[in-house]
Amino acid sequence: MAELHVFGEKRWMRVVLIGVAVLLLVVMLVAPLVLLFAEAFARGIAAYGASLMKSETLSAIGLTLKIAAIVVPINAAFGVVAAWGIAKFQFPGKSLLVSLIDLPISISPVVAGLVFVLIFGARGWLGPTLSEHGIKVIFAAPGMILATLFVTVAFVARQLIPLMEQQGREEEEAAIVLGASGFQTFWRVTLPNIRWGLVYGILLCNARAMGEFGAVAVVSGQIRGMTMTMPLQILALYQDYDSVGAFAVASLLALLAVVTLAVRRFLEWRYREELGYVGSL
Repeated sequence: MAELHVFGEKRWMRVVLIGVAVLLLVVMLVAPLVLLFAEAFARGIAAYGASLMKSETLSAIGLTLKIAAIVVPINAAFGVVAAWGIAKFQFPGKSLLVSLIDLPISISPVVAGLVFVLIFGARGWLGPTLSEHGIKVIFAAPGMILATLFVTVAFVARQLIPLMEQQGREEEEAAIVLGASGFQTFWRVTLPNIRWGLVYGILLCNARAMGEFGAVAVVSGQIRGMTMTMPLQILALYQDYDSVGAFAVASLLALLAVVTLAVRRFLEWRYREELGYVGSL
């Protein structure tokens, strides 16, 4: 009887914990998403489409896509190279390099933006020199790209480093012994082994690049129609009391987040062994 009582008590506790978890999920995730899309379509599909077709909103969407199109490939290439060097080789300063890669995760994006202003601003270290050559970084697209690069630099690298460390160097060494060049070894052995981890890291990097607010808000100057990304445009529209427009743009970012999450879970389920340390971020 005692064992049955204990079993029943554990089952009761399990049901309560699962119920609390589901309730929190509904309150913190499902309900806000439902309300977001409800507000976005509050005045109908026509008003929703018209809000997205405004010139300033289209400019913000286009700039966001351009920044992501530049930042994601650069961070993907850096992540692969950094992870390959850190996981496959021993060299002086390796621990320092790992710490530097982790640095953007621990620093507030607003602080990162202020640092870029200090370096490239009109009164910054390099700002006057750049201005003399007609190069504008702060309050322009280059500064926004640099800020986004900084805050997203760790996503691909931190996904691939533990994966490559887990895989070891045996396959690469065997390929080299058999006469493969360094490029052939990387292209035919290393890259296929990390392809799904790389895709996973790129997904996270892209989602963060398109949703970044703090650092971009500092360096952009928030010039409407010129240096506004989607997150900045949402804030501007909301401050203008254009709730439908704000929620319409927000729905696009929310849809991106949902798609990213769905693809992430699919990759975790389908390629669990190949991904190895999935979800390290």
